[in-house]
Amino acid sequence: MFTKHSGGLRLLTVHAHPDDESSKGAATLARYAAEGVEVLVATCTGGERGSVLNPALDRPEVRADLTRIRREEMEAAREVLGVRQQFLGFVDSGMPGPDEPLPEGCFAAQPLEVAAAPLVALIREFRPHVVITYDETGGYPHPDHVMTHKVAVEAFEAAADPKRHPEAGEPWQAVKLYYHLALSRAWFQTLHDAMTERGVASEMGELLAGWPDTPPALATTTRIECAEQFAVRDAAMLAHATQVQPGVAFMAHPRDIEREVWPTEDYHLARSFVSGPGNPVPTAGAVGAVENDLFAGVRAAEGAWARCSNRAG
Repeated sequence: MFTKHSGGLRLLTVHAHPDDESSKGAATLARYAAEGVEVLVATCTGGERGSVLNPALDRPEVRADLTRIRREEMEAAREVLGVRQQFLGFVDSGMPGPDEPLPEGCFAAQPLEVAAAPLVALIREFRPHVVITYDETGGYPHPDHVMTHKVAVEAFEAAADPKRHPEAGEPWQAVKLYYHLALSRAWFQTLHDAMTERGVASEMGELLAGWPDTPPALATTTRIECAEQFAVRDAAMLAHATQVQPGVAFMAHPRDIEREVWPTEDYHLARSFVSGPGNPVPTAGAVGAVENDLFAGVRAAEGAWARCSNRAG
């Protein structure tokens, strides 16, 4: 059962499936958790319709019990990262083909207000200062990822409105909303070039050659230095054993090269109600200094509030 926050800075990250929290932004979560920030992962679905991507575990008994196994993997990854986690209770939509309908009752088929309601309640209970999710593309066109973006934006706004979801607790305005820029073309290209220059075999060339014609990437407003947490990130990913094959795909590139050429996890500031480098109120994503802290502007505001409270007492 979820336990309410105990004060201090709070960070909420909203993901579609178990394992997404470990492949997108995990080092950031581990860094902030180690610094004493309360970090909560909200997972919209249980990943019930996911594939078993690790051939060593692609067995009938595993596929038949995937719901339980993925929950256990999520618990193991959560412990590695040092964060808290809560499932929102929706059913994985799977990846229907171009002409296939969404499965009845799945997450992506829910009315938006219904799908956002559990997250509104969670935001009002946890009271995060910062919320992270995907951009409108979902990062890739899985229906649950696209729906997660819609739900997170809807809940970010609705949680602050006392007229909406009055049954879900006292309103709470999270002050910053970020989108992941994980696994970008620039990231793959930089690593591929660095590996090639050093004579290290890269499997990324084929991926880059077939990169889809997608809209331009959102501006990078925020870079979080977290190379020291890459090992924790990797351990969390490997905890999702059905979803990750050791030494293949994302697990294949040399970590020392990644730490050298791309030591950050990057974000786009989509909404902000505080001032800070690169994000004057109320405009987010403005051209200017790149933030190095998701709580830029928040820490000062919290400190001022605390000083006023102490004087009032």
